[in-house]
Amino acid sequence: MSECLFCKIQKKGYEDEIVYENKFFIATRDSYPVTELHTLIIPKRHFASFFDMNLDEQSSLHQILKQQRDEILTIDPTVEAFNLGTNDGIAAGQSIFHLHIHLFPRRAGDIENPRGGVRGVIPAKQKYTKK
Repeated sequence: MSECLFCKIQKKGYEDEIVYENKFFIATRDSYPVTELHTLIIPKRHFASFFDMNLDEQSSLHQILKQQRDEILTIDPTVEAFNLGTNDGIAAGQSIFHLHIHLFPRRAGDIENPRGGVRGVIPAKQKYTKK
C-alpha cells in the first residue's frame, strides 16, 4: 500500500508545499485548483472524517482557516467571499481518506449565478426559491 499523499507532504523535502502550519494543521495550495489560491487545510494527524477531530484540533482548524482567509485577502484584493467544504465518506465523493478541507476564494463574476453555492453537490438541488 502506498503512503498517504497528505502524510507525505508533511515529511522532509516537501517544505515548499506548505504555505502555513500550526500545531495540528498544514495549509497548502491545491494542485488542481478550482479557483486561484484554492487552499487545502490538512490535519497533521492521519484520520479520514471531519467528525473524528478532537476539541484541540477543532480550535486549531478555526485558527488556520481564519489565518488563510486573511492571507488570501491580502494577496488578492479581488477576493470577495469564500466557499468552504470537505468530502466526508465515499458517498460524498471522498477520494483521499485523510481529512482535508477546501477553502475556495471567490470573486465577483467568477460564475454567472453563485446562489446555492455548496448546494451544488446535488446539481438539481442547487437552484431554489422560497415558496
